[in-house]
Amino acid sequence: MMRELEYIRCHGSGNRFVMIDAVRCAAALEGCDLPALARAACRLDGGTDGLLLLAGGPAEWGMRMFNPDGSEAEMCGNGIRCVARLADERYLRADRFALVSGGRSYAITREEPLAGAIPAYGVRIPVGRSSADYAGGESIGGAIPELDPALEFTYLHLGNPHLAARVGRIDMELLRRLGERVATLGGLFPRGVNVSLFRVDGRRELFVATYERGAGITESCGTAMTASSTAACLLGCCDFDADLAVRNRGGMVRCLCRRDARGALSTRLAGNATFEAEAVLRFDGGRAERLSGSERPRAAETAAYDAFRRTVAEDSPIRNHDNR
Repeated sequence: MMRELEYIRCHGSGNRFVMIDAVRCAAALEGCDLPALARAACRLDGGTDGLLLLAGGPAEWGMRMFNPDGSEAEMCGNGIRCVARLADERYLRADRFALVSGGRSYAITREEPLAGAIPAYGVRIPVGRSSADYAGGESIGGAIPELDPALEFTYLHLGNPHLAARVGRIDMELLRRLGERVATLGGLFPRGVNVSLFRVDGRRELFVATYERGAGITESCGTAMTASSTAACLLGCCDFDADLAVRNRGGMVRCLCRRDARGALSTRLAGNATFEAEAVLRFDGGRAERLSGSERPRAAETAAYDAFRRTVAEDSPIRNHDNR
């Protein structure tokens, strides 16, 4: 069966997605193998980091996110901002609303545009210190010798599992090895884990790079930046209740980490939700292709974000050597 589906190519902090309004395209998606669609769609337009679906309806709006390998993620911090914008512009027209992802409800806010022109959204993410996705229990700056003999890892759960380690400089080859090593440690990480290295550049600034479960190294990962910011606060490197600038290879977001009187953690992630183009794809169950002549670029919006990205990426701390 050949399906034609309207989609938006979008990104949050350089984390690029194919996004489909599953409400508008409900009939075309009926009975569709969504993991197969994700694997095929993520090869379009030079390759993207996932497939996003705006799902639900007036009673409960939500997001579904599939990785390039077809696995479904419980949460995606960059993706949910893009889905929030789509839901807001097409259906809600509200400054505040909620989106459900992975069985959790997330509070969304429409933010002031970045640099005066770039649409931005925020999401408040509850942060847990342990979960069944890591057999090692609570770890705040602890050792995981099976993964690396020298690094100190903080494990946090944000709807999806994360490990974050502070380093002096970001070594991308080390990050790749850690991400690949995790796949061999099923006893510790039964469903895999996202792995990040973060550098602290001051009490209110970090740089984060991430190997994403199901995707590999990406320009950025929203929940990883959230996890790394929270880890930095727990380790005393950055301040709770302070606006943190979190730079990455795709740009910059802002995080505000909070810890209540009972010790419960939550972090607000805010950043861009950029739409690069709209188009139509054709999917036959195994292969996807963009319908010839269907692409409608949003050149001005793309250029505005590219200019913003240059202003925050000039002093990138990435070095391609050992950072321990």
